[in-house]
Amino acid sequence: MSGTSILRCTSCGGYGLSASCSCGGKRLFSHPPKYSPEDKYAEYRRQAKESSN
Repeated sequence: MSGTSILRCTSCGGYGLSASCSCGGKRLFSHPPKYSPEDKYAEYRRQAKESSN
């Protein structure tokens, strides 16, 4: 998953362009998904967030 999108490491919080970080962690997209007032899955995301805490 290399390209022009900036990715953020889930382990150390570092940024880069490659899918794997030098610390051994995995990098994911750094920006949140687009907001939509008609979001079908918002309730499920909130439930998942509550259960993970």
